[in-house]
Amino acid sequence: MAGIKLKYIYKEYRVEDRPVQVLRGISLDIPEDHITVILGRSGCGKTTLLRLTGGLEKADSGEIQYEGCHRTAYVFQEPRLMPWLTVWDNVTFGLRKKEQDRDTIRDIINTVGLEGFEKAYPSQLSGGMQQRAAIARALAYRPSFIMMDEPFAALDYFTREQMQKELLRVRQKLRCSILFVTHSIDEALLLGHRIVVIENGLVKTQVQVPETAGDRNLMDDMFISLKRRIIESLNAGDWELELYSRNRQT
Repeated sequence: MAGIKLKYIYKEYRVEDRPVQVLRGISLDIPEDHITVILGRSGCGKTTLLRLTGGLEKADSGEIQYEGCHRTAYVFQEPRLMPWLTVWDNVTFGLRKKEQDRDTIRDIINTVGLEGFEKAYPSQLSGGMQQRAAIARALAYRPSFIMMDEPFAALDYFTREQMQKELLRVRQKLRCSILFVTHSIDEALLLGHRIVVIENGLVKTQVQVPETAGDRNLMDDMFISLKRRIIESLNAGDWELELYSRNRQT
């Protein structure tokens, strides 16, 4: 199976001259043509895992194998657009001339819903539109995998919900492989084909999300059960389970 394979990955940083172990021997298979979600609390190691897999950092030990994956792109928590460049120039930034096929770039911009904004500057765009431009830039690179580090975390609830649906639509059209980091269980359930729960630098559990017809309804019994399983794997308090059950009834 093509994809990315992590074998016994260790990573530590030094904080005030003392070692802090972030990843403690993670092994994981990440298949292509899927959205694999890395889920966990802040500080659990999920962003470090993403950065290592995306080639932004090197592991202290272990091996990362790319089988059929030759190029990776990265979408950060903030758009990181060049403020002096238009949407078009931001999307094509870093591409070689022979990779800048105008029809392809135009199609990608249209796909993420920015048709008509090619000449706009980042300051003229909303937060959601800026994040769409960042996703378009990643897509223009034609990567085998897109690494996404909580890309919707800074957006308001309604824009975040819209962007989640937009991402699913884009992935369905372009058949992207995505490794997506989040600390939101709901977001993981809405987007993921598989959810990998990380805690204290280790894989705590993995949850396969069944395919459904149409949009996923997190109030369905199946998703209630999956959410309970994830919460319990994170050793969350009983109050969180009780709160979720109460919200379901209202």
